[in-house]
Amino acid sequence: MIIIDSKSSTPIYEQITIGIKELILKNVIKSGDKLPSVRELSTILTINPNTVSKAYMELEKQNIVESIKGKGTFITSDYRKPVSEEKISKLILDFKRLILEANYLGLEENDLILLLDEGFKEIRGGI
Repeated sequence: MIIIDSKSSTPIYEQITIGIKELILKNVIKSGDKLPSVRELSTILTINPNTVSKAYMELEKQNIVESIKGKGTFITSDYRKPVSEEKISKLILDFKRLILEANYLGLEENDLILLLDEGFKEIRGGI
């Protein structure tokens, strides 16, 4: 289930892409599975179909889904592609921001490691 937080600063289309990636990691949806149509998902989430379409286009650009005309949108079999240097640089910057924020909250390195471990377990479905 994809959960949309309308109060979040993260754009809704990005929340959808993150939600679908999380469902893949949790094995809720697998390679070859068909996603709901743009219209179906927009109805389920009560959002604009253009937002779902934008999320699907972003996922297609990342090679996570493929659209087959007249059939729908499917999870690709090779959705894990090599990571670009640009993506790694952005991830490092995000980590630095997280570490800085955690520091101001009084968290230590070990606290962050435990939180990171909990996050991995949650995303992987408790594994």
